[in-house]
Amino acid sequence: MDQIKPEADNLTGMDAAGAKEYIYHYITTLKLTEKKLEEVSGELAKWKGRVELARSGGEEALALEAEKEVRKFEAERDTLTGEIRELTGEITRLRRQLPGLAARERSIDPDLLEQELLMALGYSPGETEGEARKTAGEFEKLNVDMALEALKARMRQEP
Repeated sequence: MDQIKPEADNLTGMDAAGAKEYIYHYITTLKLTEKKLEEVSGELAKWKGRVELARSGGEEALALEAEKEVRKFEAERDTLTGEIRELTGEITRLRRQLPGLAARERSIDPDLLEQELLMALGYSPGETEGEARKTAGEFEKLNVDMALEALKARMRQEP
């Protein structure tokens, strides 16, 4: 049976979507292996029945040949059972790592968030806090200067 052989039991370096697909391949292999085990178990039961039938008919030579087939299918069953156990364990280990992968993915760009917050506070994009304070001071001085000029203009107009 063609199956995935685990090279590493961790998902380091994968994103959550890639990791889920990776695990999906393991699950697919597990299901195919389980189906093969069902087929082998059916064949095993059939050959065990043939052994009993041959013995009850007094055909010891046929019973011995049928027992060879029984042993062959028992060995295959044992192999498949071991593969299923390994795949199940690997899937469990990989699934435990998924929450950590999702947590490591950056869903928010902190640099973009910082710039948006600074813009909400009145800073220009890319402007540092120091530059923003300087700019804010210049605007405040400009507003004071404009207000003073407006006051002077009104005073000149009034006799």
